[in-house]
Amino acid sequence: MPEALPETTRPRGAFGLRAALAVLGGVLLMALMGMTVTDVIGRYLFNAPLRGATELTELLLAAVVFLGLPAVALADEHVTVDLVTDRMPAAVKPWRGAATGLFSAVVLAVVAWRVWVYAAQIGGYGGTTTTLAIPIAPLGYFCAVCTGFGALLTALVPAHALIRHLKGH
Repeated sequence: MPEALPETTRPRGAFGLRAALAVLGGVLLMALMGMTVTDVIGRYLFNAPLRGATELTELLLAAVVFLGLPAVALADEHVTVDLVTDRMPAAVKPWRGAATGLFSAVVLAVVAWRVWVYAAQIGGYGGTTTTLAIPIAPLGYFCAVCTGFGALLTALVPAHALIRHLKGH
């Protein structure tokens, strides 16, 4: 896997945004952990599981995964496989990064669009979770926005690195 971009090649303000995403992701993970512990203790010690714990786990897990997309894109730490590209000349690396970033951003943008359409369909018929009747559409819109933001960052971060490379920084 190629090295992530050094902090100096990342866009300004990236540290604050990464910190905000990390804090929000940490809060969601802590909520997920606390709910799971409460459910397990309730289930095995008191024979009283937490009502709707499975639904809440699914919703929180989806939120954490999709919240991670912009964080990964901002850090330029997408999972990559270098079978051929590691043998390319170093001068090609920034160009390759920008091209793959643009291609990946287009794919993520299509995913964001389709998730948005799906969330609208769910919202159209009032889809909710089974036990707690939590509306599902808002989570779908959240996932679509996170994916769209991840797509934007997936294109911009490598493009920023290419521009800095061309300027000689």
